[in-house]
Amino acid sequence: MVQTNYWFEKSEFEARLARVQKVLRDKGHDALLAFQPETVTWLTGFFTRAYSSFQFAIIPANGAPTLFCRDVEEYYLDSTCIYPDRAMWTDSDDRIAVAVECIRSRLGATPKLAVEMAAWPLSHARYEGLKAGLPGAVWADESRLVTTMRFIKSPAEVAYQRRAAKAAEAGMQAAIDSAGVGVTEREMAAEICAAMIRAGSDLPGPGVMSSGERAFHLHGGYSDRVLEHGDIVQIETTPNVRHYHARFMRPIRVAEASDEDHRVVETLIRIQDEAIATVKPGVAATVPDAIYREGVLGAGLRETYTNKTFYSVGLLLAPVGGEPLEAEPQATWTFEPGMTFHTYVLARGFGMSETITITETGHERLTTFPRQLFIA
Repeated sequence: MVQTNYWFEKSEFEARLARVQKVLRDKGHDALLAFQPETVTWLTGFFTRAYSSFQFAIIPANGAPTLFCRDVEEYYLDSTCIYPDRAMWTDSDDRIAVAVECIRSRLGATPKLAVEMAAWPLSHARYEGLKAGLPGAVWADESRLVTTMRFIKSPAEVAYQRRAAKAAEAGMQAAIDSAGVGVTEREMAAEICAAMIRAGSDLPGPGVMSSGERAFHLHGGYSDRVLEHGDIVQIETTPNVRHYHARFMRPIRVAEASDEDHRVVETLIRIQDEAIATVKPGVAATVPDAIYREGVLGAGLRETYTNKTFYSVGLLLAPVGGEPLEAEPQATWTFEPGMTFHTYVLARGFGMSETITITETGHERLTTFPRQLFIA
């Protein structure tokens, strides 16, 4: 007998399903074809590391979901998914044909389908193959139906993010302890990854990490570069627990820092503190966003400020790095209880960020590491 490993109580999955099914009925859809891996896991519990293979969930407007996946994933269906109905393909099958028959057998030949058309696993070829096999079906794009629901995290989801935040802090301490003249980025990365795994992270990271000239550009990864006296190390630790993310940045100088370095970082911290202090339910995203932009530009730390300042994080499966809820000057949304964000500010190679969750009355920082410029 397979031992179950559900990430949440069954009642939580059932409540999520009920919310989605109500929307489906209200809109006149017979079912949702959920191709985004996060949607599949969030609604059914099913998780496998091989989620990049052809798999999806049929979420009917009434009744229990059906999972479609490769046959070698049956163990993970049994151990993680709370719903038993499934259809599986083997490596020798025409998997589009098997998928068409799965949909037809559950929904008939002419279903009204809501589809996550923006999901990266649904390639053009797969979509066209399914449409050709179901010529009587009606296809409607509902890519954001579940995604927007996932913006609001349950207490159980935030609990995973709290654990991830602690792993992020362990990774940052390892970064500071291991950095130094003559140390390679790769050696630092090994220490960071080991620390985060030991602290509970399900994936090693380390996240954004670079030094030298690459420290002045986003999204660098570790290399064989040897740290030199005076280097900036740009570091963002990005662990996760049950693939629920929390992350943060801190600035590091190797061996020494100037008074100007400290002034820049202290200015960034002050601006970020002012921005985060405004965050609470009902506040427009543009309010703290403007504080970031006006503060950094007004201090002369950057000539332009084009990047977002907040983005939602939660259940994220690679290649996805964030949820599509972002703060920028044209944002039209407001903060709500249960939302969780990574919020960051960057200037002159120094980065400062936190993961925060929105409470009923304000916000809470999940990452609580000291806020300063560190000298390695």
